[in-house]
Amino acid sequence: MNRKERAAETEAALKAAAKRLFATRGYLNTKITDITREAGRAAGSFYNHFASKEELLEALLADLGASGDEEVRTGGEHNPDFSDPAAVRFHVQVYWKVYREHQATIRALRQAALVNEDFARKRDEGVRHEMAELADHLDYVAELPATRELTMTMMWALIDGFAQARHDDLADEEAIEALTRFVYRGLNGRDY
Repeated sequence: MNRKERAAETEAALKAAAKRLFATRGYLNTKITDITREAGRAAGSFYNHFASKEELLEALLADLGASGDEEVRTGGEHNPDFSDPAAVRFHVQVYWKVYREHQATIRALRQAALVNEDFARKRDEGVRHEMAELADHLDYVAELPATRELTMTMMWALIDGFAQARHDDLADEEAIEALTRFVYRGLNGRDY
């Protein structure tokens, strides 16, 4: 294994260790030395890859964004028509899968946002960006339950809040189906 491969392996090990610790201890309670110990690496190796724990979180957020983009690309045919239950299901499924895969990073961002204005801004910008990406999907719905902005906010809060509630005993497919039915009915006033 050459030096570049070893460096990539160490970076991946540090990220994986950080995600495990963020999931169990939380972002704010995890120290860099905890991460290096969990990764089985020397404490100084961290700084060959990241200048700080904040920079590590930035890298994890970049991975999250790339994963979301990839899931949209490979998750099936994108349909923006939220009067079609298949379109609602596609979007719920993408969110659910990405959230489940990156929940430690998302929770870390939320915790970091409590003490760091830059992370609070990134969190808020990320939510606004995601909601803006979906706003025109509501144009297909005959009669929204509220204004477009309020409807989008309620839909986002429902799906994100449900994901945060940690339904570890619930199969992914069951959660996706329940959320799809609930959101579809809320938007369209009927079941599918």
